[in-house]
Parts: sequence; C-alpha cells; structure tokens
Amino acid sequence: MEFGRIIVSETAFNSENLQDLIHSSISVINLMREEGVNDDLIHEDALMSYYLDYYYSQYVTGNFAQFVHQSGWNAELNELIEEGLALIGAYNHLELFQQLSKRVKLMSSVKLNKFLKGKMEGVNPTRDLLINDTFFEIEENLVALNAEFLKNHPDFEVLSVDEMFASLEEFVGHEIKRE
Repeated sequence: MEFGRIIVSETAFNSENLQDLIHSSISVINLMREEGVNDDLIHEDALMSYYLDYYYSQYVTGNFAQFVHQSGWNAELNELIEEGLALIGAYNHLELFQQLSKRVKLMSSVKLNKFLKGKMEGVNPTRDLLINDTFFEIEENLVALNAEFLKNHPDFEVLSVDEMFASLEEFVGHEIKRE
C-alpha cells in the first residue's frame, strides 16, 4: 500500500525559505528509502517534487550539461521532470527542457556515452553544447512553484518531527533510528 501523504515538518513549513519546505519533503523520501520502502510505495507527487528539485539543483550548480551527466540521461527521470514542470505550471522551463533534450537526442549514442562516462572538466565540446543560460532568465521560479504545488496538494500535511516519525514508523512497521 502506498504512503498516501506528502509530509513536511512544522519548522520547514514556517520557514521563509521555500527550499526548506521542499527539502523537508525530500528528507522524508530519503528516510523512507533508507528504511527499504520502494519508490512505487512513496507518494508519486512527492517523488515528482523531489526530482524537480534534483533537476533544479543540478542546473543551478552546473547547467544542463551537469544534469545530463549526473543523471545518466535517464528516460524515465526525464519524463517525470517533463510531467512535473507541466504540473507545477513551469511552461517556459518545460519548453527549455524539451529544447535541450532534443540536443541530447540528436547526439550519436557513442558521443553521449562518452560524455556520460567522461569527466565534465577540461575541453569538452559536448558539455559546451549542453550549456544554456536561458534557464536563469526565465521568470518562473521553480523553487516557489514546486513549494506552492506541495502546499496546495490535497495530500499535504504539516507535522511535528515526532509526528512525522510516528507516521513513518507506523507505515514501515518498525521503529526508525533517529540521528
């Protein structure tokens, strides 16, 4: 049975930094994974938010090239990101993602595999082809849209840390070690 809730801590919910809200949801997913919960039992919209944040953070730290390199250019992940961008209303980001995805799809598999297995540093024409700063000019704020999506989700819940653990422990059927 799926964990049918998207939960975040009260602290994260009350934070002025919207990234805290997203990271709280992500920490719940990471904890569930550590406890052996399969992804198909985790709320699909919580996972989608998780992957949108992954895309965002990869792009911000190393542009689209880093996202492609770090993600291994996974078709399932890319589909989730496309769906997620549409779902949160980030249509300009979606358009850019699709444009840049076309660049990757037009590459030979040899060239792409060489890029995925190689280093990002140094002379790297494939990396350079995948650098696009349009992302930073788009008015849509991915963090704000992602956080608003979570906050407005019908399965969204704000809990104390103790309540979060109790809820997860009930779901996994055993006590979870707290660090």
